Amino acid sequence: MLLSLLEKTGQYTLLMKKVFTKPQKMSVFLRQYISEINKLGVDSIWIVIIISFFIGAVIVVQIKLNIDSPIMPRFTVGYTSREIIILEFSSTIMCLILAGKVGSNIASEIGTMRVTEQIDALEIMGVNSANYLILPKIASLMTFIPVLVTFSMFCGIIGGYAVCLLGNIMPVADFEYGLQSFFKQFYVWYAILKSVFFAYIISTVASYYGYFARGGSLDVGKASTNSVVMSSVLILVADLLLTQLMMG
Repeated sequence: MLLSLLEKTGQYTLLMKKVFTKPQKMSVFLRQYISEINKLGVDSIWIVIIISFFIGAVIVVQIKLNIDSPIMPRFTVGYTSREIIILEFSSTIMCLILAGKVGSNIASEIGTMRVTEQIDALEIMGVNSANYLILPKIASLMTFIPVLVTFSMFCGIIGGYAVCLLGNIMPVADFEYGLQSFFKQFYVWYAILKSVFFAYIISTVASYYGYFARGGSLDVGKASTNSVVMSSVLILVADLLLTQLMMG
C-alpha cells in the first residue's frame, strides 16, 4: 500500500511538472479557459444556489430548536448561523459537493479521451497533452470557485432569513442583529482562500485519475469514483491544516 501511494505521488508530481509549463499557443489556452469556466463553473451555479438556500434554512431551524433557552440572547441564532455558513459550509462542504459534480466530470472526460486514444493522438502530433487538457481546467476552477463560494454564503444567509420571515421561527429583527454582531471580514477572505486551495485539489486530483485511466469504460467509471473519494479526503485534511495555520 505504501509503495502504491509513493508511486501515485511520483506520477502526480511528474504530471504536474508537465502541466505547469507555458502553453504552446496562448490564444488556444484562453479559448479553452473560457470554455472550462462555462462548463465547470457557470453550470454549477444553480446547484450551489439551491443547496445553500435550503441548508442555510435548516441550519437556522436546528440552531433555534437546540439553543432555545431564556439565558441565551435571541440574536445568538443569527450569529451562529452566519459563522457556520461562512467558516465551514460555503467553503468546505460546498467544495466537497463540487468534488462530486466537477471532479467526476473532469476525471470521466479525460479518462474517456485516454481510453479512446485521443491523448495518444495529441502526443503523436507533438502537443503537450497534459498542459493542453489540464491547465485550463485548473485555472478556470481556481478562478471561478470564489464566485461560487460567495454565491453560497449569500444564498445560505438568504435561506436562513426566509425561514425566519416565512416560517415564523424567530423575529427577523433578532436574526438580522445576530448576522451583524461581531462580524469579522477576515472570515470571508479565509473562506475564499480555502476554496482556492480546494479547487486546486479537485481539479488536479480528478485530472490525474482521468489521465492515467487504463482499459475501457468501466475503468473510466472507477477513475471517476476514485477521484471523488481522494479529493474529498484531501479537502478535509487541507481544511484542518489551513484552519490551524490561518486561525490558530
